[in-house]
Amino acid sequence: MKQIIITIVALVAATAARAGVITVTVSDTRYQTVTGFGAACCDGAMCPFGNDTQPVRLLYGKESKIGLNIMRMEISPNFIGDVIVPEWGNWDSPYDWNGSLPSAKIVKQRGGIVFGTPWSPPGDYKTNGTAQGGNADDQGNQRGELRKDCYEKFFPWLNTFLEWMKKKGVAVDAVSIQNEPDWWVSYSGCLYTPQQQLDLVKNYAHMLDRDTYKGVRLISAEPLGFDPKYSDPLMNDATARNQIDIIAGHLYGHPPLGNMKKAAVLASKYGKEVWMTEHSVTDNIDRLPNWHEQLIFAEELNECMLAGCTGYIYWYMRAHWAFVGTGEAKYNPGNTKNKLLPRAYVMSHFSKHVTGSTRLGTKASVSTGTNSAFETSAYIKGDSLIVMAIDTTKNALDLKLNLPYKVKSGTHLLSTSNESLCQEQPIDISEPTNELTVPLPARSLNTYIFMIDQGSLAIEEHRSAADAGKKTYYDLSGRRLQSPRGLCIERSADGSSRKVYVDD
Repeated sequence: MKQIIITIVALVAATAARAGVITVTVSDTRYQTVTGFGAACCDGAMCPFGNDTQPVRLLYGKESKIGLNIMRMEISPNFIGDVIVPEWGNWDSPYDWNGSLPSAKIVKQRGGIVFGTPWSPPGDYKTNGTAQGGNADDQGNQRGELRKDCYEKFFPWLNTFLEWMKKKGVAVDAVSIQNEPDWWVSYSGCLYTPQQQLDLVKNYAHMLDRDTYKGVRLISAEPLGFDPKYSDPLMNDATARNQIDIIAGHLYGHPPLGNMKKAAVLASKYGKEVWMTEHSVTDNIDRLPNWHEQLIFAEELNECMLAGCTGYIYWYMRAHWAFVGTGEAKYNPGNTKNKLLPRAYVMSHFSKHVTGSTRLGTKASVSTGTNSAFETSAYIKGDSLIVMAIDTTKNALDLKLNLPYKVKSGTHLLSTSNESLCQEQPIDISEPTNELTVPLPARSLNTYIFMIDQGSLAIEEHRSAADAGKKTYYDLSGRRLQSPRGLCIERSADGSSRKVYVDD
């Protein structure tokens, strides 16, 4: 049976316990299809995990509790076999492509996506002669840029990475042009202006060997604040546009509904995906995140979806403010090494249910006196209808749902604190309906999962504008009848349905 899932996300704030109602109406208007969610294969000082594959085993695949499916790794600025130049002088071990390989193998085995991002091309290709960005005393503040005479070497270098990974058993799914091309750094980095990126892609991206590395996709440079000045020129130039598959960026200093939403306009127009490839919420705090901060993270996930995002990739996979614990004593208790942290379970509300879905249109309203701020988003996939709601205040509300299809059963997944995550309880539905009210507890993240009544769905799909104002008839499988006979479903002029028996 074909499955259909609609996911609705409502972010809510209220002032009085059960004093108001939020009404969410879902339309069948279609927006982006969501590829998935993930994180970067690294922890402190951007160190890859090496042979420690426990983080990806905990987080990736349908068999995991979290359900991530996209992994980001660094394409470090060296050739395998040459001298390895670490980004920082205090590293204790070599830094190369091997560091992410074991984790990448697990992700691919579990059906996930692996993509690589350069923080810098090899130093020999750059104006300052080093992988460093150049904003450092020992570099004399030399701006590290890709030399014009080395543009023709850039994509063959990416091919070298793809070939090495392939030989090691990992078919890389995508490669990016550059991490944060607009951020001048002392660590590994490379600066590009929007025009330099356009020139590189337009004139040399054809050198990416897509014939040999089947299915590999090219991701745009990933600016610090998802500045559309980097992606729009690529989309406006037909030659460059044909080379780029995904536009990407980060959210530092720019919330999702700002630059990302603007950048997604042209990307969606031309059928390109939009990936948020790095951000961390409440990072570098000297404690574990509290529950309110976890809900703020959930809000960011939702707003990225509203902005047109098709892929959300968090920053560090393992950190006390991320998905897997580090074991550092100063952040304990609760930071056990290689154990899932609450933020991972918050992510699972999205990664387990929104991945593979298509976002739908929504309209929301609040009853008088609730003084609430909220957001909604909706998705369709499979054979379930899913409603997610986030309440960041101390008061509970009712959530009234007007759905495009009737539902016949449901389950409520509820997270109310760092200690109470993804609790499951049934939702009682006596008969199929597309209007129902569910509780929205205070300070909670909720996923309401409903099964769609397939008979009513089939009738909705077969009823046309010409049927308005008259009765129509369907068999019990929802197939339109030219004339009623036997036991069938009568659809009245006002849209209501009932079973009837018509004598032949």
